[in-house]
Amino acid sequence: MVKLGILDYAQIDEGSNAQAALQSTVILAQLAESLGYERFWVAEHHNVPAFASTSPELIIMRLADATKRIRIGSGGVMLPHYSPYKVAENFRILEAFHPNRIDLGMGNTIGTALVNRTLNEKKKGKLNYEQSIIDLTKYLNDQVDESHRFHGITANPVIRTVPEMWVLSTSVKSAKMAANLGIGYTFGLFPNASMDKVNLGIQAAHTYREEFKASVFMSKPKVSIAPFVVVADTNEQAEEYAKAADLWHLGNDNFSQFGAFPSVETARNYRCTEEEKTIIRQNRTRMVVGDIDSVTAQLNELIVQFGADELMLIPLMPDQEAREKALELLAEAFI
Repeated sequence: MVKLGILDYAQIDEGSNAQAALQSTVILAQLAESLGYERFWVAEHHNVPAFASTSPELIIMRLADATKRIRIGSGGVMLPHYSPYKVAENFRILEAFHPNRIDLGMGNTIGTALVNRTLNEKKKGKLNYEQSIIDLTKYLNDQVDESHRFHGITANPVIRTVPEMWVLSTSVKSAKMAANLGIGYTFGLFPNASMDKVNLGIQAAHTYREEFKASVFMSKPKVSIAPFVVVADTNEQAEEYAKAADLWHLGNDNFSQFGAFPSVETARNYRCTEEEKTIIRQNRTRMVVGDIDSVTAQLNELIVQFGADELMLIPLMPDQEAREKALELLAEAFI
């Protein structure tokens, strides 16, 4: 049976605020645990008014404290901005407080030009992404040997367990890297609008499984797939929610057109240009939309195509109650 996970953005709904959004994330994680979900991840986004998930490490600690069993992690830490050494220390502390429950999911999205400049002020350059991940594996496993450029450094605190490491990716290249390092592979169906990404993802997942080498982080390959999911009791209701997601996905003004995630009413009253209608049609390739029967069929098709072990689902929907209902419907279908 495929395992379920949730990737959450600490979404600020129209009429709500950041504090309420963060509390809603706690409630959603607790609900996911009670329903039998395997893991709950939080994203990293900067300068996006609709999302409060700017620091996944801090949110992870709060969520892990508020739950007992479910794995809690990042989806993901955007490594190009950070020192792998500091990331290793952060996640060792998380793992020390909550052994065998922490996931370190990593990505390489740099954000908008302004975000990138701000997070890397006065830096002369950036470490190669693959080298960053290699360094992380060494720091977390105390394998900084004499061949490493920082021989003699230790990521404290030194503990007996390691977080699960996952690469969030849309490429075969990253799949090969994850396989060689013995860490998990999550293929993102959500980041880009493309008709070809399923075929690319199938190839990446196959390559990852073929080349996987067991490690202290993972004894066998694990493949998860991550789409946006909009599900409700009826197709009509799901379509109403999806229109709000469509509006947000336009990304106007670097996702700053709306001060919060748009409501169903705002989406209903919005008048799209012809260009925006084209973008919306393209963006639907990133989403699985419908009632639970329709969504189950669509997800099962993806599971078979990818040979996926897990679904990392992103319920990007307006209204906390709708997101909670989505988790319940998905759990009934898959758990």
